[in-house]
Amino acid sequence: MIAIETAKNAIVPPPLAEPAPGITPLTAEGWGPLRIGMTLAEVVAAAGPDSDPEAVGGPEPESCDIFHPARAPEGLMVMIEDGRLARISLSAPTEVKTDRGFGPGDSAAAVETAYGDVLKASAHEYQEAPAAYLTVWASGGGEQPHVRSPGARGLRYEVDQGGAVEAVHAGGPAIQYVEGCL
Repeated sequence: MIAIETAKNAIVPPPLAEPAPGITPLTAEGWGPLRIGMTLAEVVAAAGPDSDPEAVGGPEPESCDIFHPARAPEGLMVMIEDGRLARISLSAPTEVKTDRGFGPGDSAAAVETAYGDVLKASAHEYQEAPAAYLTVWASGGGEQPHVRSPGARGLRYEVDQGGAVEAVHAGGPAIQYVEGCL
């Protein structure tokens, strides 16, 4: 496998597959018009308001809320924390994949092979192995095991006991939350 050297000298393996044509991939920085760090107003302008405002998204929506924007693809949710986009999550069913071509339903083994040593595995909080969290930091992840830097950006694949990805989270330190809003 040929690796790509980034500006910060981190070795990152190349993508295995191209995302499907016409479908914007999810990256550590965001999805389509949504960028981590945007204000709630910017998220609403870019992807629409909460498609189901009656649904409970967070215990204290003023400080943290999770919702599906009306113009976002099925299975894509945003987390707004302290008025800013902190995380974008994918769950089935969705056609959106990461920039490496992975999404819900894909094999954890394929994700591990694609990322190699830059991917860090940790025990799943509520399920026994082989369930796990597979995390890769594109930037600012030097504080592992728990990254706190607001400028950090990464992807976390939640893997179930069957060895399949059940969710993908992209963004800053909020990708490490195991129960949605803290």
